[in-house]
Amino acid sequence: MRVRCGDWVLDTAVRQVTRGGEAVHLSPKAFELLTILVSERPRAVSKLELQERLWPDTFVSETNLAGLVREGRSALGDSARRPRYIRTVQRFGYAFCGEVSEEHERRAPRRRPLISAGLILGNREIALTPGEHLLGRTHEATVWIDSVGVSRRHARVIVSEAEALVEDLGSKNGTFVNGVRLTRCQLLRDGDEVRLGSVRMRFRTFTSPPSTESETGG
Repeated sequence: MRVRCGDWVLDTAVRQVTRGGEAVHLSPKAFELLTILVSERPRAVSKLELQERLWPDTFVSETNLAGLVREGRSALGDSARRPRYIRTVQRFGYAFCGEVSEEHERRAPRRRPLISAGLILGNREIALTPGEHLLGRTHEATVWIDSVGVSRRHARVIVSEAEALVEDLGSKNGTFVNGVRLTRCQLLRDGDEVRLGSVRMRFRTFTSPPSTESETGG
């Protein structure tokens, strides 16, 4: 998803917010909060739902959520008293109230992705197309894992035409790449072992050159 609102742009493919063409720093949780509110607009999202989606399987106080809202407003140049983007719904939650326009990248016709990616989990081979892929115990996940050690929304893999990244989503038992616990978004390489709690899987990627069929006619 890539959307523009005023002088800033939210791009979930690269997990970045830019304002006036300059990158804006947001913590992973604040970015996730903004993404949820924009995606659910104009629906007001309750504090309970936000807490469950931001901190699955973990109890946190409302002050944590309020801190993320303040961080998001500060990054966007918004205010609680006169909200242009994030509106407080008293005794309920928050809603995105800005005017948003969706943007689409213009791509060359009939080009193949530079990489095709997948995860091997036991005898399952899960293809990962360009975009975001949720890993976890929720049935909404691209990679559904029925294990008590895996959080409902445990981690995500983001695949673009040039690379694949993995990010932990605040899981209880952690996400590991080649035995090292993730503390930030990390680039995945062919053959890397990805572990969610005690569940292990293998990341695979295959490169392919761009197609020239549209230019040669055959």
